[in-house]
Amino acid sequence: MVTTLLVVVVILAIVFDFINGFHDAANSIATIVSTKVLTPFQAVIWAAAFNFLAYFLITEHNVAGTVAKTVHEGFITMHVILAGLVAAITWNLVTWWFGIPSSSSHTLIGGFAGAGMTNALFMHAHVLDAINVQPILRIIAYIFIAPFIGLIFAYFITIVILHLCKNARPAAAERWFKALQLISSAALSFTHGGNDAQKVMGIIYVSLVASGFLKMDPHAANMPEWIPLTCYTAIAAGTMSGGWKIVKTMGTKITKVTPLEGVSAESAGAITLFITERLGIPVSTTHTITGSIIGVGLTKRVSAVRWGVTINLIWAWIITIPISALLAAAVFSIMHFIG
Repeated sequence: MVTTLLVVVVILAIVFDFINGFHDAANSIATIVSTKVLTPFQAVIWAAAFNFLAYFLITEHNVAGTVAKTVHEGFITMHVILAGLVAAITWNLVTWWFGIPSSSSHTLIGGFAGAGMTNALFMHAHVLDAINVQPILRIIAYIFIAPFIGLIFAYFITIVILHLCKNARPAAAERWFKALQLISSAALSFTHGGNDAQKVMGIIYVSLVASGFLKMDPHAANMPEWIPLTCYTAIAAGTMSGGWKIVKTMGTKITKVTPLEGVSAESAGAITLFITERLGIPVSTTHTITGSIIGVGLTKRVSAVRWGVTINLIWAWIITIPISALLAAAVFSIMHFIG
């Protein structure tokens, strides 16, 4: 029974990773498609290749370790993990259908935490005893901090570039920035793969712990090699399938993006994700690149950013963790009562 449930959980985790890829593909390719540097087909191939490259170059799984520690080990069961994954997949598909660039990361973490707290309730423990409060609070804080960091980086990168290129011929400068966008989008895709694939790695790792096949390690250092290989493959395959509804939102609805601004936004997003990955903070790629796009819009004028769209996105970010937690709580309760 445990082995069968483990197989189901691993398959669902890989499915979530694939959905994460096409849900968040827009983060890596929206600006490069909207500036017509690459066609949509070329862009998803480009992004997927650099998603997978992270497998060869990222050897420490700090983010995976953080995700694995979200729920205390005593409250983790296979049903908790299963309920969290079902909730995360459901919310990701709903937001994708409506073209809302919500966070796959926070969906997964919210689902896992919500199921864990519900399990604590059924075990007659305090619901907060089930979760590791410190990393949860840090993750929640970065809902706001990550896009703000991306915004600041993007704003100043754009200002510096504009100053350095103030005497350049516009046509020549545009050609250069279209070429540079290939590099900046590759960097963003690399950090997207390195950051987001690790979240699913953490879930699969903790399912092996809950099944008794592994002992919990705070840094997930004893993770079998097949887990990262499978997760990087799944997210790259998902990216190749695209996520066109969200590409439209990210690439055109927040602000109009030029090749120069695309370079700035993608570079700012990549820098932010690299720093947070090193610190083991599972931030949202979606939030980060949205903040970066807003940052480049602000260099023109405040009104260049479509604030109505932006505010709607922020509300989607805020509700993602609690809705995912409630969905997971409902799924876990159903499984509990039907035995």
